[in-house]
Amino acid sequence: MGPYKKHWYTLIALCIVMFSLLGYFGADIYRSAPPIPAQVATAEGKALFDKEDILDGQTAWQSVGGMQLGSIWGHGAYQAPDWTADWLHRELTAWLDLAAKARHGQPFAELPASQQGALRAELQAEYRGNRVDAQDRLVVSERRAQAIAQTAAYYDQLFSDAPALKKSRENFAMKENTLPSAERRRQMTHFFFWTAWAAGTERPGSKVTYTNNWPHEPLIGNVPSSENVVWSIASVVVLLAGVGFLVWGWSFLRSHDAPDLEAPKRDPLTTFALTPSQRALGKYLFLVVALFVFQVFIGGFTAHYTLEGQQFYGIDVSQWFPYSLTRTWHIQSALFWIATGFLAVGLFLAPVINGGKDPKFQKLGVDVLFWALVFVCVGSFTGNYLAIAQVMPAEWNFWLGHQGYEFIDLGRLWQILKWVGILLWLVLMLRGVLPALFARNKEDKNLLALLTASVGAIGLFYGAGLMYGERTSLSVMEYWRWWVVHLWVEGFFEVFATTALAFVFSSMGLVSRPMATSASLASASLFLLGGIPGTFHHLYFAGTTTPVMAVGAAFSALEVVPLIVLGHEAWEQWRLKNRAPWMASLKWPLMCFIAVAFWNMLGAGVFGFMINPPISLYYVQGLNTTPVHAHAALFGVYGFLALGFTLLVLRYIRPGLVFNARLMTVGFWGLNAGLVLMIATSLLPIGIIQFHASVSEGLWWARSEAFMQQPILVTLRWVRTFGDVVFIVGAVALSWQVVLGVFGARAPAAPRSAEALAG
Repeated sequence: MGPYKKHWYTLIALCIVMFSLLGYFGADIYRSAPPIPAQVATAEGKALFDKEDILDGQTAWQSVGGMQLGSIWGHGAYQAPDWTADWLHRELTAWLDLAAKARHGQPFAELPASQQGALRAELQAEYRGNRVDAQDRLVVSERRAQAIAQTAAYYDQLFSDAPALKKSRENFAMKENTLPSAERRRQMTHFFFWTAWAAGTERPGSKVTYTNNWPHEPLIGNVPSSENVVWSIASVVVLLAGVGFLVWGWSFLRSHDAPDLEAPKRDPLTTFALTPSQRALGKYLFLVVALFVFQVFIGGFTAHYTLEGQQFYGIDVSQWFPYSLTRTWHIQSALFWIATGFLAVGLFLAPVINGGKDPKFQKLGVDVLFWALVFVCVGSFTGNYLAIAQVMPAEWNFWLGHQGYEFIDLGRLWQILKWVGILLWLVLMLRGVLPALFARNKEDKNLLALLTASVGAIGLFYGAGLMYGERTSLSVMEYWRWWVVHLWVEGFFEVFATTALAFVFSSMGLVSRPMATSASLASASLFLLGGIPGTFHHLYFAGTTTPVMAVGAAFSALEVVPLIVLGHEAWEQWRLKNRAPWMASLKWPLMCFIAVAFWNMLGAGVFGFMINPPISLYYVQGLNTTPVHAHAALFGVYGFLALGFTLLVLRYIRPGLVFNARLMTVGFWGLNAGLVLMIATSLLPIGIIQFHASVSEGLWWARSEAFMQQPILVTLRWVRTFGDVVFIVGAVALSWQVVLGVFGARAPAAPRSAEALAG
């Protein structure tokens, strides 16, 4: 550890404490998850359905795309309703009408305010009361059983091809006969009922529901809890304190007088021979941009479904490529190409770290890993198609088809094979890194040790996505899903990217190794301090208790803190381009890394914190404010990182390549401008309008058919087309540059020596 002992001890201690918090309260999620009653029955003893029916309904929901078609507990897609909020409101209004007609002979809407108030009080008492008896049986009144049946009948028609609801299916971007089996539709309604029951029923010994009073539903008093308000204020205080301490630490603890290194006259990374495994990386770069272009076009196609729910400019394509499928492919292809970009830069660096030579059979491993990635990508996409087309047998769906959970949609078998591929990458990386790490010399190994640790975390932590099964409780599933989506991606990929860039710049002689090491260790501590327990901010309303909200609110506010200084990081990277004449050839990778810093600040920082405090997320979870953050952070940060890594690797494996200034200018600025237009002219305005509706009426209204089809919202969705087109042009231009570089004429590599790198 040498002079970095304090850095290492701080990082290790933070990881131990933060993972202890994540594990301790994770165990509480297992204990406190909303129960699934053994049976739902009327007070007269008539059985309606049982636990197995609810779980069968969960698997039926997964098979139609799950979170890619509407949302549950606010997690999922945004065109169709949130099925939890929608079911709850429909059942409540059905109960009120049944009660009004039975008591007063009139529909509820026609009653005077006094009579409406009396019925609402009775409604709230019945629905918020926890009516699970000692036999684990949920007992409902006969009137509620009728309301459940009426609501279920609507959903049965909606997911079939009933002519009466054809227009609704179009508005929700649902294909005809979404779920052909009447039996499975019946089971799915039981699952929807259960999610709404958990959202409306108070947890025993508490005055809030199992989902902390989410969604906002005034009819039964679902409003923000006092804990929600308290921890929202606390999160703002923690953010301000974190920013303050960071500014003081930045001012007094860092070195202000460290002189710039004298840059080498020649790029050190061009002074040793390319290895066979490095030369084999061209196909990885092609896969990155091929999947990128596919993702961008399928994304534009999917966005158009929000306007013509079953058609593409008048052509009915929904029966073959429905919204739920194209949205699945849009998200999965993004994860595949971004991950491939990260894998490629790691495989490029492994021989560099190993003294400029490949370990035995390294090229074979690189080739095998590539074709394994292609196999998993094609296999998972095919499985998605067969599942949503309802061609795949129901019992195969979870394993080969569609898990139904956003970002982890691929079937379980493909998920396992993907993890095997990541572990193969880990092995290939370690074969190059470990010999250098344990070499008996006096070189500073601390930066390399951190890089090794981040590589190991990336390889191992994806396995967290295997910790739940097909019929696992939604609360438990969400806990592990966010280990992958948040902790694996936003935590360990962030540390790997920071450390890899520091290693590259220090190897180039542009940054001193001590400075790169100190900065990387400090950044890792800051990222993981908030990032590990900050995972809980996705789980405020997923059937968890108040401590989860408290930990998530406090620590996720700290995730924003390191993003405050990213403007300085961008400036430092911008300065590098003038350090040596040969840095001109790395202008565009550097520009991508500068874009990463900007979008990290705006997309992850500003837009992330916009939806982060519990009181904010209470109203906006499941609205278009979430894709504002998702697009700006996922593409703006990790997308530009992967593209920057792609261009960086391309520059070195094709030594004679000169980037086409016109293509790169159109590509880089088209992507940035398109993303800005997409957010500023469409997603954000829609989200703000929905936010007002959610506060004033309830989430059900902000996601309803009547609200979403208002002319202003339809117009805003049309306006998004302009941003999409600009973005697509940028994506095609940048990708074409990569294709030209990969398949163009290859200039001979300059003679290189391992000693140059070691220096």
